[in-house]
Amino acid sequence: MALHPDFPESPYVILDPALRWFPADEALRETSMDKLLPPMVPQLRKQIQEWRTSHYVGAAETSRSLLNWWFNTPHLMPKPDGTVAEFQYYFAQREALETIIYLYDVMKVRDKYDLMRFDSSGAVSTGMFDETWRRFVVKMATGAGKTKVLSLVLAWSFFHKLYEPESELARNFLVITPNIIVLDRIYKDFKGLNIFFDDPVLPDNGIDGHNWHDDFQLTLHVQDEVRVTRSTGNIFLTNIHRVYAGNDIPASPNDENTMEYFLGKRPTGATTESKVDLGMIVRDIDELVVLNDEAHHIHDPRMAWFKSIEDIHNRLKQKGATLSLQVDTTATPKHNNGAIFVQTIADYPLVEAISQNIVKHPVLPDAASRAKLVESQSAKYTEKYSDYIHLGVIEWRKAYAEHEKMGKKSILFVMTDDTKNCDDVASYLEGNYPDLKDAVLVIHTKNNGDISESVTGKSKEELDELRKQANIIDSLDSPYKVVVSVMVLKEGWDVRNVTTIVGLRPYSAKSNILPEQTLGRGLRKMYPGGMEEYVSVVGTDAFMDFVESIQAEGVVLERKPMGEGTGPKTPLVVEIDNENVKKDIDDLDIEIPVMTPRVYREYKNLSDLDVTTFGYAKVAYLQFSEEAQREIIFKDITTGEVTHTTILDTAGIIDYRSVIGYFTQTIMKDLRLVSGYDVLYGKVKAFIQNDLFNQPVVLEDPNTLRNLSELAATKTLVETFKKAINALTIQDKGDAEIRDSIKLRQTRPFVAKEQAYLIPTKSVFNRIIGDSHFELLFARFLEDCSDVISYAKNYMAVHFKLDYVNADGNISDYYPDFFVKLSEKQIYIVETKGQEDLDVPLKMQRLSQWCEDINHVQSDITYDFVYVDMENFEQYKPTSFRQLIDGFKDFK
Repeated sequence: MALHPDFPESPYVILDPALRWFPADEALRETSMDKLLPPMVPQLRKQIQEWRTSHYVGAAETSRSLLNWWFNTPHLMPKPDGTVAEFQYYFAQREALETIIYLYDVMKVRDKYDLMRFDSSGAVSTGMFDETWRRFVVKMATGAGKTKVLSLVLAWSFFHKLYEPESELARNFLVITPNIIVLDRIYKDFKGLNIFFDDPVLPDNGIDGHNWHDDFQLTLHVQDEVRVTRSTGNIFLTNIHRVYAGNDIPASPNDENTMEYFLGKRPTGATTESKVDLGMIVRDIDELVVLNDEAHHIHDPRMAWFKSIEDIHNRLKQKGATLSLQVDTTATPKHNNGAIFVQTIADYPLVEAISQNIVKHPVLPDAASRAKLVESQSAKYTEKYSDYIHLGVIEWRKAYAEHEKMGKKSILFVMTDDTKNCDDVASYLEGNYPDLKDAVLVIHTKNNGDISESVTGKSKEELDELRKQANIIDSLDSPYKVVVSVMVLKEGWDVRNVTTIVGLRPYSAKSNILPEQTLGRGLRKMYPGGMEEYVSVVGTDAFMDFVESIQAEGVVLERKPMGEGTGPKTPLVVEIDNENVKKDIDDLDIEIPVMTPRVYREYKNLSDLDVTTFGYAKVAYLQFSEEAQREIIFKDITTGEVTHTTILDTAGIIDYRSVIGYFTQTIMKDLRLVSGYDVLYGKVKAFIQNDLFNQPVVLEDPNTLRNLSELAATKTLVETFKKAINALTIQDKGDAEIRDSIKLRQTRPFVAKEQAYLIPTKSVFNRIIGDSHFELLFARFLEDCSDVISYAKNYMAVHFKLDYVNADGNISDYYPDFFVKLSEKQIYIVETKGQEDLDVPLKMQRLSQWCEDINHVQSDITYDFVYVDMENFEQYKPTSFRQLIDGFKDFK
């Protein structure tokens, strides 16, 4: 049932369908296949892989432009500190978009009959589809970025309708959320159209001949706050209840919980007196796409929600149109019987998300820890389950102490079986644990997991405050550390800091709650990056049996010792060892001066660029056949991967501007240039036209673009420009001065993945972790050296780096490995290497220069360096640092 051993760790890597999770247990496949794998997905994954390899053949020009922009174009996004970082969409997001576009553009899917062609189970029938319009469901694990998928679908539909004459898509969007909490979250992304500009959703103006930014004209309407109603260009963001128009849709007996305040009780008073009825507006426009977030709500054909969308579709049909498209995103697209919606066309299951560290890893008590838990024979709820509650508090406390070092707060989540016991647990926690006094937030929920107004009898003002506190509980400003609830909040409550879940209730089929939803509130990660994080899950036998049922879906539940005397289930926290009474942090501290950069870029010089002065061999201009000219593929000059594809339209016209733009962006990405696109674009254009080939060329000629895709031309163009730009813009000031200093004891705590580490006695840090086993061996050597007062690993959090010009001629950052203090007057910078690379001599030259510069401008401390390679270190086995210095003289 486990994942394929070759399943990639990175969430950005293209996944081969053969490596995806599949229920290996044959008996399970026969009895529960409809609950484990969407029937359309296996065949679609294979077809999408082939289609991707064909460079999206058959897609509309607009679709291909967008797919190439989103997934095949490098995106350097500026960071607050002035640096740039590359932005990439997860593969799961990419696959979802590719599948939707493939089904619409290439396979021309219009309804359930077209979609059924992709069924690989043989068990799908028309009766399993309730809708008569085009509906696609995307299944993505919690935290995998469903909102980003919706933003891309929205942009694709908008531009497709705008630029493609025969498009059946739309430029109006009804974005539906199941409750106020989800609406608040989506609103933050969509307000001011932020998500479309903060992420690289919109191609640059001029790409493939369109002014994408200028043409993207949309107005956001939230709930009933409608400002302007145009026939196109509207985003209606609302809860599903607002789509009811007057009394058009009679209430259903199955809708008993849809009127709860949090789900969106139909408002009374001033709101309903509004002259604008969103339901009528939506029904009175001629084109519409429906986008559902957390869409497992909209699954029952008897529910008013479903009938609302059906009503919109029928009204559009009366005008000779249809509902253009409905896209649903959810982690759990499942019916009450557990069967996955047959409309599911893309699947990124929880097992894969955990493996790629998109979400936390669930950890359960091991058998020995679980055996210590006893259910007491007591009528009082908290006495009966006191062992479970106590274990949860212990685990939470350990996590709290670790995360607090990082300036973050851990949350304990306790689930009970009814409101009375919910209040009992809250009182018990506050009365028995002093650190939880006034720190417990009680949220009563109804059977379907939505926050209840009637059970608590709370006023609207109190419920608003409850909603606010539930949303800000991650913040250190919130006084709450524990949430006690009758059940899980099924969706939308996207806090990141739940580290411990305690379940004190059994689950039954009637509850319609899934194990993914139970774990879901604790799965979102606290820290960025691909580091492993954990959520501890403790509970009664019935609760644990229920949670463990998720193993049928491939999820591996780790089991670890829990309770007093066991380690916290957290990433490693590396910090200054202030609590260690055996250490004198002042004596162990090392101060490193920070100098002004010697090398820097002078961007204003870009306009003076003359590439022709650089030595390069002109490329022979070849004549290609008409067929070879039709599809032009550009590959990365180092990896050979396809990075850009241009296909002639039916009239044989090609837009050379997108190709020049591609080369310009490639050069800028490689050199990490954040400005100068317009200047560089003109230089690249002129160079191709007049200087790259052995004859002047016509850019509009498809044969020219076909020549450009040849490796010789691509490499000559990119490499020549990079050398010329580096020579022109990189300057060495020739000297440097001290601008600041770093004291190691001021390093902020940071988290690292679980790994081997050394507990040092001679370092200000509590742990020494290394990038290699050799670094740990070297740290052990420093510990044993009697002539070393203190040392430290140069972690990224220390922020000591040197600028240097690398082997490619670009400015790079170099982080030396260790600082070693021999006396108050002498400090060494150490570089260790297991395997030498081309940049090592350049780094050592820069380190030598830094030592020379710093010793020139001050004389209080002498700074020197030593280069230690693993082979000689293991061969000669020095026993003191002085011996090391005498024996290792490379780069001196």
